[in-house]
Amino acid sequence: MKRYDLRHLKNDFDDRMKEILLNEHPANEAAIFLFEIGDFTPVQRSADIVKECGYELYNSLKFNEVDWTIVCKK
Repeated sequence: MKRYDLRHLKNDFDDRMKEILLNEHPANEAAIFLFEIGDFTPVQRSADIVKECGYELYNSLKFNEVDWTIVCKK
C-alpha cells in the first residue's frame, strides 16, 4: 500500500494522479490518494481517473474539513 499526497496541487491534481497510476504505481498494490476537494467536483473527477486508468475504486471518503481520500487497486 502506497500513499500519494496530492494536496499541494490543489485542484490541479489530475495529470499527476494519472501519471502515478499509469507509470509509477506497482500493479497489485493498493494506492491511497489525498487531495483537496473544495466544491466536491474533484471527487467525481478522481473516480473517473481511477476507472480510466484501469483501477478499481475501493474507498472514497472525506478525510477532514477540506481533504478527500481514495483507495484504489489494479
